[in-house]
Amino acid sequence: MTRQDQPSPVGPAATEQQGNEHKGNRRALYTPEERQRRDESNWTIVQGVLAPVQFLVFLVSLGLVIRTLITGEGAFAADVSIVVKTLVLYTIMVTGAIWEKVVFGRYLFAPAFFWEDVFSMLVLALHTVYLVMLFGDFGTLEQRMLVALAAYATYVINAGQFLLKLRAARLQAEAEARHDAVPAAHDGKAVAA
Repeated sequence: MTRQDQPSPVGPAATEQQGNEHKGNRRALYTPEERQRRDESNWTIVQGVLAPVQFLVFLVSLGLVIRTLITGEGAFAADVSIVVKTLVLYTIMVTGAIWEKVVFGRYLFAPAFFWEDVFSMLVLALHTVYLVMLFGDFGTLEQRMLVALAAYATYVINAGQFLLKLRAARLQAEAEARHDAVPAAHDGKAVAA
């Protein structure tokens, strides 16, 4: 005799629940509504353009900073490149906050991107310290360049965090597409005899 007041421990609902427990019961990166807002937002395109631009500016600037530290030459070019990198960073942070507001309903620290935003604050702080040193004439050239390198190291870590989130979003979309395809394959209910 089967009890009707409780779901079967081996039925589809139990198997799905066990699968979620095995995965650590993590919240999906995007709800369907958030994914739709993300996909429809022009700010997503802005972020997609600014991120590689910032990376290219970073690579050029990193080369100039290292050159200045090794040879003592090209300090002006290095300073200009760091200022440009910082301005691009500020731009991507402001537009990213707007994107987060559109997608998640808050400007910063949405649960899906909480730790990326926390680390972004450190990236911003170090870039800002560099600007204060440059325009306030604090410290030596070498100290300024070392602060820039510290800022760049945090930027690389933060970029890695965001790349991992992009990968997670892609994997989530693939998993949902597979999940959605399974019921569709069984909708015909044709069974060979």
